[in-house]
Amino acid sequence: MRTGSSRCAAIMPSGAGALWPQPGGGLHNRGMEVTDGFELTLAEHVATLTLNRPAKRNAVTAAMWRALPGILADLAADPKVRVLVLTGAGGTFCSGADISEIHELGDNDDDTGITVVAEHALMTFPKPVIAMIEGYCVGGGCQLALACDLRVAADGARFGVTPAKLGIVYPLSSTRRLAEIAGPATAKLLLFSADLIDADHALRTGLVDEVRRPEDLRDRVYGLAATIAGRSRLTLTAAKQIVDGRAGEAEVRAWQREARESGEIAEGVRAYREGRSPGFSWHAK
Repeated sequence: MRTGSSRCAAIMPSGAGALWPQPGGGLHNRGMEVTDGFELTLAEHVATLTLNRPAKRNAVTAAMWRALPGILADLAADPKVRVLVLTGAGGTFCSGADISEIHELGDNDDDTGITVVAEHALMTFPKPVIAMIEGYCVGGGCQLALACDLRVAADGARFGVTPAKLGIVYPLSSTRRLAEIAGPATAKLLLFSADLIDADHALRTGLVDEVRRPEDLRDRVYGLAATIAGRSRLTLTAAKQIVDGRAGEAEVRAWQREARESGEIAEGVRAYREGRSPGFSWHAK
């Protein structure tokens, strides 16, 4: 990510699944083809994945949609990564899928197209994901943002879901997620009109969680990410699964037992009594 800050340092190789930036802006992964259009950085347990096609307003190519699940799988397996920030380069989050490749995006009469597969991989990523949104967040960009756990936007951001301009039927899972987050009326407004709404409108409907001045956006997002990265990873993992409806009573009881037996609760209580920050040590096996 290009922020002008020393906060972010490039991810360096750390093993068989390591990802790191390559010349020309692509990503390399042992066993995975180099993919242009992404930039990946890591600092203090917060990874930043940047859509990096500013000349195209970060429109996502078919190759990028295909690569995203593998990138996320590597980040999920990396214990150094505790929080992921998804953003776009050049003052724009994402203008959507690259329409010049529309026939590669997949229409299999179900939800197995490459955009939906990528969206699902982001939605089920086991660690907290924050979308940091500036400028346009439209179409496939909105699809990606809604697959994140939290969305923080600059007050100049614009949001839209525009398949009606192209005669496209939006995917089932993406449509339902939009309705769940923003409400059925807002989902219909966006889908029927294909018009853009501003950040204040998005905030009122729940499409975004916070709106900040552009100059304050990065400090807020990375401050929030740092706070989350310092919390118990066991609690975060369990909470995400429970809130997202991917854990039932048996799984919740297992998480509660793990919290007791792993020492997470003991460390949290001890740190509270001693007036210090807890040193939680649990990590996913």
